[in-house]
Amino acid sequence: MTIKIAVIGVGTIAQEHIKAYQANPGAEVVALCDIDIERVKQRGEQFGVARVTGDRAEILSDSEIDAVSICVPNNKHAEIAEDALRAGKNVLLEKPMSVSVAEAEALVKATKETGKSLQIGYVRRYAPNALVAKRFLDEDEFGKIYAARTTILRNAGNPGGWFGDKDVAGGGPLIDLGVHVVDLCWYLMGQPKAVSVSGASFNPIGARDNIQHLSRYRASSETRVNNVEDYATAQIRFEGGAILNVDVSYSLHTRNETAVQLFGEKGGVEIEPALHMVTERHDTVLHIEPQIDSLGFDFTVGFANEIEHFLSVCRGEIAADAPAEHGLEMARMLTAIYESASTGSEVKITH
Repeated sequence: MTIKIAVIGVGTIAQEHIKAYQANPGAEVVALCDIDIERVKQRGEQFGVARVTGDRAEILSDSEIDAVSICVPNNKHAEIAEDALRAGKNVLLEKPMSVSVAEAEALVKATKETGKSLQIGYVRRYAPNALVAKRFLDEDEFGKIYAARTTILRNAGNPGGWFGDKDVAGGGPLIDLGVHVVDLCWYLMGQPKAVSVSGASFNPIGARDNIQHLSRYRASSETRVNNVEDYATAQIRFEGGAILNVDVSYSLHTRNETAVQLFGEKGGVEIEPALHMVTERHDTVLHIEPQIDSLGFDFTVGFANEIEHFLSVCRGEIAADAPAEHGLEMARMLTAIYESASTGSEVKITH
C-alpha cells in the first residue's frame, strides 16, 4: 500500500521530509504547498513534484491524499494540524507540536474526535543510538532512572528569520533545540508525569550579527527580529522524584556541546554526543561502547526511521509512538520553564 503524501510548508526541514519519503517505496509525495509560491515552485522542480500550490485547503480537501507532513513556522503548527486531522488526514507534525498548552489540548481532542493519528517529529527518538539505549532501558539494564542531564549549547547566535521572533517561534533555543533533547530524555525515562519546574533565561548577547569569518546556518526569511532568549536553564521534577536538568543556547560564550545522559541505580547511559554505557558487574565498573554504525545522532537514518514509523501508522499497523498526548506534556513542561524564568519562582504543573 502506497501512502500518498502532501508536504505543507517547504522550508529547510521540509527537504528532509521529502527526501525521506522519496527514498521509501511505501510513500509517494504527490503535492507540495507553501504560501511562498516561488519557493514552492522551486521545491517542486528540485524534487520532481508536479503539483504545487499555495492553498492548503486544496490539499486538505483532496480525498486522494492520505497524509500530510506539516513543516510551517511554529505558531501555525497547531492550527494547520487540527485542520488536517478534521479533514481526515494523518499528520506528521514538526516539533514543537504547539506553542501553548491550550493548542496542545485542542490537538489531543482532535485526534480523539477524528480517529486520525498525529505523530510529532521527534527525530532523535529514531536514531540508532537512541533505539539501542531504549532497548537496554526497557530491559531494566540500568535500574530505576532517577536523574537525567541534557544540553544543546550553541555559541554563534540565533539562525535569524522567524527563529528569533517570539510571536512566531514561541521562544528561542528552548522550544527550538531543547524540545528535541527534553523529549528524548523524558521518553527514555519512561514518560513520567512532570510535577514542577524551576527555570531561568537570559538574553544579553543577541543574534550575533557582528560575528565575522564564521559560517553558520541562516534561515531563509529576511526577518531579523531577536526577542527570544539566548540561553535557558531548568530543572524539571517528575512524579516519583526523578529530575531532568536542561541547558540550551543560541548565543553563549562556550564551546558547542550536545549531551544526553541518564543515570540509574544500576548503571547509566550517555546517548549523545556518542552512545556510551556505564554499569557494574562483579564489583567492577564497566564502560561499554556498543558496536553500531553510528554512536552519535545519525540524522539521515533517524529521519528514514521516523518516516517509516509514520507510514506504518498510516497503514494502521501500529499506533503513533509520539502522539499528541506527548506533545501536550511537552507543552506543559516548556510553558512552565518560560513562566518560571519570567517570575523567578518554581512553577507547579497541573494535569
